[in-house]
Amino acid sequence: MGFYATHIEPKLVSCICGLPNISAEREKIVPEASGRVLEIGFGSGHNAPYYNASRITHLYALEPSQSWRRLGEKRLSELTFPVEWLDLPGEQIPLEDESVDTVLVTFSLCTIPGVEEALAGMRRVLKPDGKFVFLEHGAAPDVNVATWQNRLNGLWGAMAGGCHLNRNTEEMVNQAGFTIDKLESKYADWMPKIAGYVTAGVASR
Repeated sequence: MGFYATHIEPKLVSCICGLPNISAEREKIVPEASGRVLEIGFGSGHNAPYYNASRITHLYALEPSQSWRRLGEKRLSELTFPVEWLDLPGEQIPLEDESVDTVLVTFSLCTIPGVEEALAGMRRVLKPDGKFVFLEHGAAPDVNVATWQNRLNGLWGAMAGGCHLNRNTEEMVNQAGFTIDKLESKYADWMPKIAGYVTAGVASR
């Protein structure tokens, strides 16, 4: 990995992901998590302040990047419930089948290279009565916006760690075999439309 990918990109993306309008969306969805939780793409820990600590028994913080884990250590250390780093990619979740109550993924499905394989793994480790909680940006429904998302996708990905502008969150979750129980999609306030079409939801296995 080059200097940009190791030292600049994580801080830049973390700064964007910590903007107040994005944090407001996290605050709405993260408290859905309960029990034994697997967070995919813990990154620099922007979700950490929004966990309902009284409802969490254990958090598996999956983050394969050492650079991101360094950024997330402080927020992780402030949590009051047991936490365990998992340093494998999202396609290789090192947990047993049906072993967690909640899988939480925020702004990570856009980046995981083998996203279909990763989603299959998330479903595998989720208990039959568990919850899949997600908050992602992705493909917009408006033709003009979607056209620009497709045009800029490669450049955006090169600057933002492989992030895709044009993945369809709802479609991916459905195709992975989840049943979506709650869903809200909208353009986030104060975000450019090409990166600001946000989908939040809760699904069952």
